[in-house]
Amino acid sequence: MDLSLTSAQQLIRDSARDFLATETPRSFVKEIDETDTGFSQELWSQMSEMGWVGMIIPEEYGGGGNNFTDVAVLFQELGSACISSPLHSSVILGGLSVLYAGSEQQKQDILPSVANGQRILSFALTEPDYGWGAESVNLEASESGGEFTLNGTKLFVPDAHISDQIVVVARTSKGNSPEEGVTLFLVDKNTAGLSTRIISGWTGDKLNEVTFENVKVPASAVVGSVGSGWATVSKVLDRANVIMSAYITGGLERLLDITVEYSKQRIAFGVPIGTFQRVQDWIIVIVNDMESTKWTTYEALWKLDSDRDDAGTSIAMASVVASEGYPRSAEAAHHVHAGIGIDKEYGLYLYTKKARTLQSYLGDPVHHRRRIAQDLGM
Repeated sequence: MDLSLTSAQQLIRDSARDFLATETPRSFVKEIDETDTGFSQELWSQMSEMGWVGMIIPEEYGGGGNNFTDVAVLFQELGSACISSPLHSSVILGGLSVLYAGSEQQKQDILPSVANGQRILSFALTEPDYGWGAESVNLEASESGGEFTLNGTKLFVPDAHISDQIVVVARTSKGNSPEEGVTLFLVDKNTAGLSTRIISGWTGDKLNEVTFENVKVPASAVVGSVGSGWATVSKVLDRANVIMSAYITGGLERLLDITVEYSKQRIAFGVPIGTFQRVQDWIIVIVNDMESTKWTTYEALWKLDSDRDDAGTSIAMASVVASEGYPRSAEAAHHVHAGIGIDKEYGLYLYTKKARTLQSYLGDPVHHRRRIAQDLGM
């Protein structure tokens, strides 16, 4: 097992790092965070022009045909810069849903515009009965006269307010298991009866409530086969989780850099506070979380790109480590920084908000541990 980066991956890392250092200083990230949409069209256009948006989309559909480790390297740098963008929801969640389950016609019609950034997708899974398994999918999609009518609510949907279409995980029937009867739909955001509302709160990304009131869509809106969509959802969630773990790795790396630098510069009792043992203890917390997240993530990526059967278990492990480590390390960073850590001009709070948002994104640690136990036959 070789987890070192290839020369091509090093080039992706270095070019992304240089661009983000120049174009997205912490003041810019703060500015985006404080807008109503949390979205910069200018930055999105730049990301699209550089080919970042289409990396994971196959070349025959207008993308770059990169593997998941390539994409993770980019997301690690995005996480280091604490950038919010629809890249994860549009391409990793939405785009891969179409790629894995869509008809050839759907792929040809949808994926090229996703890959070049002209079409933004979002992915609606969770509901008021909050959970990440098939048993929590209750939004009703009933069929009549060659069309489907959707009724229900989706919660905590990222980027729905800026998307063009939403991949909706709905229930068309009940079977012998919760996984049976789940269907994917691609719904235009402007369809009659569909409404979105940004959920207010202290989060690092704009999350939405999406309401469906007798939303009618044609049968052509079904992505894949009616009633058999959960296999696609599971496959997409695995890949989305490991990419998000790479993003968190980048955030942890930047937390460490910020905190170590501050511990060297802040003088108390005539010496840098980094010489104090308790300060060193907090920094070690961040080091441990960063290293464990990084290497569990890249082991999972190696298994995924190598098509190993146990990749899913490793992805779940990386998700546990990342989702617990990020908020813990953000708290440790605040202990070292003390009062300046809450200064909005300083910007540490941006990472804290992001860490809290991602702690239970696409599955909390309990959910992922349950997945590991099931994979191990426990």
